[in-house]
Amino acid sequence: MNNILSNKEISEFKKNGAIFLKKKFDINWIKLLQDGIDRDIKNPSPRFKSHTLEKNAPSYLEDYWTWDLIPEFKEFVFKSPFAKIASELMSANKINLVMDNWFLREGGSKSTTPFHHDISYFDIEGSMCVLWLPLQPTKKDEGVAWVKGSHLWKKLFLRVLFKDGHKVEGKECVINGKKYELPPDILGNKDQYEFLKWDCDLGDCVIFDMRTLHGTLNSSIPKKTLSRYTLRVAKENAKISYVGDWTSYNYRKKMKEAGYNNGDLLGGNMFPVLYETN
Repeated sequence: MNNILSNKEISEFKKNGAIFLKKKFDINWIKLLQDGIDRDIKNPSPRFKSHTLEKNAPSYLEDYWTWDLIPEFKEFVFKSPFAKIASELMSANKINLVMDNWFLREGGSKSTTPFHHDISYFDIEGSMCVLWLPLQPTKKDEGVAWVKGSHLWKKLFLRVLFKDGHKVEGKECVINGKKYELPPDILGNKDQYEFLKWDCDLGDCVIFDMRTLHGTLNSSIPKKTLSRYTLRVAKENAKISYVGDWTSYNYRKKMKEAGYNNGDLLGGNMFPVLYETN
C-alpha cells in the first residue's frame, strides 16, 4: 500500500509535535461525523458533559468513548484513513484505538479550552497521537493552538478541568518514578512560546502527539457554532498504566470493569486494532 504522507511531513510531526494536513478527509467523512454528533446529542452516553457553568448560556458540550454506540463514529474509526496516517507518523506496525470524542462550542459561548496535554487524562503509557478534525471551516484564531516542541520537554502535567475556571486536579507528586507537575501558565507568558495554529477548511486536520500542550490562545467569543471530532490512537506496545487519583472517573471505571489490569497491552473490545502492516 502506498504511503499517504511524505517523509517531510513525518519529520515535521516528530520535530514540532503537531502537523497540519490538507484535504486528507473527503467531505462525506465530515458529513458522517456531523450526523453522528446530532445522533449523540439526542441520545447521549453516560459520559456526556457540558463544560459551561452559567445557566442558559451558550453551551460547550462533549461526549466521549461513543464509537461503539454511534454507527457513524464506528464507521469513521474503522474505515477512515486516519489509522494508516497515524501508523506512518509514529512509524508503527500496529495501531490500536484509545478513545474517540467530540466537542461542540455554540456561538456566543465564553467557555475556552485550557492549555493541557492529553497524556495525563489517560491510564495508558506509550506512543500515541491525536486527530483534531474540525467539522466546520475554522480560522486559526477560532480553534486551539499547539505549543511547538512541547512534546519533547519530557514533562508530565496534571489534568485541568475544561469547565469554566479551569481548576487543576491533584497536586504535584511522583508516581512510579514519574513526576506530575502543575501546568505552565501559557496565557500569562505567551512571548516565551512558539505556537502552531492553522486555518482549516473542510477536510483539513491537525494531528498531534499526546504530549503536546494545546489550548485556546485567543479569548474572543466565537459568533458561530463550531464542532470537532477527535480520535486518539496508540502504537504497538502501549500498555495500561493506572496512575493518580485524578484519573479515577468513568474512563478508568469502565476499563477496570472490562478486566484491564495494570501493565496489560492494549487490545480487546475497548482498544481494538485499527490498522496493522502485513
